[in-house]
Amino acid sequence: MNASAQSPSTEPAASTLNEDRQAVERLSAGRARIEAELGKVIVGQREAIEQILLALFAGGHCLITGAPGLAKTLLVKSIAQIFHLKFQRVQFTPDLMPADITGTEILQETAEGRKMVFVHGPVFANMILADEINRTPPKTQAALLEAMQEHQVTAAGIRHGLPEPFYVLATQNPIEMEGTYPLPEAQLDRFMFNVVINYLSEDDEVAVVERTTARHPAAIEPIFTGEDVLRFHELVRQVPIAQNLVRYAVRLAASSRPQQVGAPAFVNDWVSWGAGTRAAQFLALGAKARALLRGRTHVSAEDIRTLAAPVLRHRILVNYRAEAEGTNVDAVVRRLLESVSEPGAS
Repeated sequence: MNASAQSPSTEPAASTLNEDRQAVERLSAGRARIEAELGKVIVGQREAIEQILLALFAGGHCLITGAPGLAKTLLVKSIAQIFHLKFQRVQFTPDLMPADITGTEILQETAEGRKMVFVHGPVFANMILADEINRTPPKTQAALLEAMQEHQVTAAGIRHGLPEPFYVLATQNPIEMEGTYPLPEAQLDRFMFNVVINYLSEDDEVAVVERTTARHPAAIEPIFTGEDVLRFHELVRQVPIAQNLVRYAVRLAASSRPQQVGAPAFVNDWVSWGAGTRAAQFLALGAKARALLRGRTHVSAEDIRTLAAPVLRHRILVNYRAEAEGTNVDAVVRRLLESVSEPGAS
């Protein structure tokens, strides 16, 4: 009787463990396939690609910063094709209205007579490319806030759920360019990473020109599905992380806050606003995804250190003194990594 009683409980557990192991192997092996598919249309930018993939596996949104013409749009669209996700692109312009993103109610003839019907906007997709998000005023930028945080849209008091998985990948031009509006801090904090795409090396740029002026590139082949991505979300959260590494992530975020106990002198001198608790959460979650993508089942200090820049750079606001001295956010993050002691190997 005992044996029969234990069988139903142990078999599902073993089955689940086996499924988890298979999913981890698929994810680790799929990395090379993803890079091969992206290589059909994208040259270089390996660091940016990895950061976007990590956000995807962790269930976070991405802000992508770079000058025009660096294939930001093509990169996001290609990733959506690889994961077989419904993709929508919204071009943000100064005259874009919130309803152009979320949708609106219209009066429509139905079998029951005239009534107001909600028409879905482009936000009702798996992956939204908010192209040049900082070219539209804050009122329209804020239309994405509820969608990013709650995965829903509220219209006329009625909540409309968004499809899962749901991601916002927003591109922005460098803030120094004409006609740009800084994103509100509350919205910036919703983005897991701020991925910076820089100009290519000369060799890579030559390869781009040769490839894009010859025959059309091969089509992107889907590798995973939306269900796979949701499964990866669960796996990432199951990756163990030692408490001393969690404390390391918390201290990195806390040390960026000026006029707080333990804040380094350079933070007090250069920073107007530091990172909140969400930064530490994303450091830990991103580190888990990075470990899993590399076939490891535990987080290392290197994982956290590597992701410090994309997690912190849009959450730290430098002051006029820093700008006058030629210090930018990335320089502050580098100093933080030098000043916060790294935990020993767990």
